[in-house]
Amino acid sequence: MGQLAIDYHGSGVFKPREYDPEAPSSGQVQIAVAYTGICGTDLTISHGGMDGRVKEPWPIGHEMSGTIDELGAGVEGWNVGDKVTVMPLDWDGTCSACLAGYNHICQNLNFVGIDSPGALQNRWNVKADWLVRLPEDLDLKTAALVEPVAVAQHDINRAAVEAGQKVVVIGGGPIGLLIAIIARNRGADVLLSEVAASRLELAAEFGVPAVNPASDDLGEVVLQRTDGAGADLAFEVSGSVPGVKAMTDVLRRRGTGVIVGIQPKAPPVDVFQIFWKELSIIGARVYERADFEEAVRLVADGTIPADALISDVMPLSETAAAVQRLDSGENVVKLLIDCQS
Repeated sequence: MGQLAIDYHGSGVFKPREYDPEAPSSGQVQIAVAYTGICGTDLTISHGGMDGRVKEPWPIGHEMSGTIDELGAGVEGWNVGDKVTVMPLDWDGTCSACLAGYNHICQNLNFVGIDSPGALQNRWNVKADWLVRLPEDLDLKTAALVEPVAVAQHDINRAAVEAGQKVVVIGGGPIGLLIAIIARNRGADVLLSEVAASRLELAAEFGVPAVNPASDDLGEVVLQRTDGAGADLAFEVSGSVPGVKAMTDVLRRRGTGVIVGIQPKAPPVDVFQIFWKELSIIGARVYERADFEEAVRLVADGTIPADALISDVMPLSETAAAVQRLDSGENVVKLLIDCQS
């Protein structure tokens, strides 16, 4: 005994549990989890929004970093002490999506940390196939941001962002900020739309132009920045009904809208604008292996200002308080859980 896990029990309840970790099975490794990030999906879980998927009390959490503590039988190419993160997708390899090459949106996908136990624990046994190698000189606290960066990288790749394009990002939470930073790094002309003053300040700190649609007309600002044409691309990251409407409003003729934010229920969509402007609307969900590997590079080379995005680090025993703090609207962007304290 003596190892600690924080189990989610449904209806917003988190409880600590001491456990004696089992040895990793064949094809698995055991990770000493260093840091786990709390994200918007975790907040949705805490509100009971995914209680049908978290089928029994277990740790959630899928944004993480750590080191290999033990190797199971048959694991090759890895050593105890290697720094790693986990790409938390477990697909069946047999459904039509997998056979078409879209493993990441498998029809029977196990999203690790939701559909099966996640990283909010001291020691975590995972399939070696899920591991993504981290550079030896990369700080593990910084490395905990690789997963959300991979989300943003996938969104950028789905939209095929190119230098010179006019891009609007609707929603300035962690993913929206990351999309804006990566798009700008590709040479796009980016405008962020966000209502929270603290996030607008952070965008300014990163040099990302931003507007508050509560006080300024977003559509008019976009028209002024695009000589009346509208944006080439608009990312809807807010997960809000006004955000979906703004997406179709700001796009130019034959522009592309990218749905990134998770909606609590299906929002109305302005199909007239889709018809009138001949818009393309695409979805962007999770990530592929290449997105994760590129995310490691972006974090490691400093393209992503990881330290500025990390608002605070709290001990594993205070996970419930961290979730409440992030949910309170307090001026925080990314909270990390120190899984060894």
